Amino acid sequence: MNILMHCVYFPPEVGGLESHVFYLCRALAARGHRVDIVTSRSRPGLPAHEVMDGVGVWRTWMPGRNTLGWALHAAGSTPRLASLAREADILHAQAFQSVLPCVVARRVRGAPVVTTWHTSHFLKRADHPFWAPVLGRMLRWSDYNLAASREIAEVGERLAPGVRVEALTNGVETDRFRPVEPALPRGGRPRLVVPRRLFEKNGVEYFVRALPLIVERIDVEALLVGDGPERARLEALAHELGVAERITFLGARPNDEMPGLLCAGDLAVFPSLMEATSVAALECMACGVPVAASNVGGLPEIVDDEVGGLFRPADPEDLARTVVRLLEDPALSERGRRARERVVNHWSNARLAERHLEIYRQLLEAKGRLEAVS
Repeated sequence: MNILMHCVYFPPEVGGLESHVFYLCRALAARGHRVDIVTSRSRPGLPAHEVMDGVGVWRTWMPGRNTLGWALHAAGSTPRLASLAREADILHAQAFQSVLPCVVARRVRGAPVVTTWHTSHFLKRADHPFWAPVLGRMLRWSDYNLAASREIAEVGERLAPGVRVEALTNGVETDRFRPVEPALPRGGRPRLVVPRRLFEKNGVEYFVRALPLIVERIDVEALLVGDGPERARLEALAHELGVAERITFLGARPNDEMPGLLCAGDLAVFPSLMEATSVAALECMACGVPVAASNVGGLPEIVDDEVGGLFRPADPEDLARTVVRLLEDPALSERGRRARERVVNHWSNARLAERHLEIYRQLLEAKGRLEAVS
């Protein structure tokens, strides 16, 4: 079948949404389906069209990384999406920014629209008096709704009573994210890895504040993988708290470097204040790295005592207690083994792709089109 996606960001952009959409598209293309995606020309020098691992990528203008920029990109990308929709069997909107372009493009051929609801941006807007009814209409416009976590699914069903939203955890490419040789040499002390973009919602400040408390009990070092507007403030905070020499700020790294960097840590820490289902946490688990995470959003859906531990969000003391407890556990590596096993069994990208194809076929069958596209 011909599958046409729309997503505001796509690799080489780095992030959970970008990773999820890329690996899903690649898996669908590998199964013999035609897959195209319309996205933004989010960086200077990116080509307007290219083929990445069998996926046709079409990039259109985007003026800024904000609500206005997303709206203008949605409007400007709609003509390209509508043109490609002439041959599409399925239209798939990845996040709320993509719904309106897909609904408009549906008029070209009548292809069903699937929407996946991602990210904390959706959760923030769901309680806003302007956005709540807008999002409710978008949910009703879609022929099928998916959500990256149970929390997002429940919020979606609240916004659009009577509309079913299926919670479907994002997947991980478990052949790529697996235990590998660490990219950085191991020293004599335990290493914490924090693969988080440095934005306020990711709560990295609370990890930095917890580090002196952890050091009182265990001689650790930390690796922060990710960049963002909070970096200078976090570096200053680390100096103020006397832990600057224990933290290495690596900045953003390309996706193909991540397995080696994740495997360089003994424990991954996710101090998020708001979270959907964290692809990065699943990637750590797939690499056999146990995870300590905030008890918020979709994180408790994937992390528990068998594979790591949970702590209260925005609470450095509870974060420190959880990390110390895990590092002192002689069975920590066994938690990592179970973490990988859980991802392989439940959240592999292969399973995710097959579920998407089931949904697509059900929608096409309902419209009497399945035989024509099989």
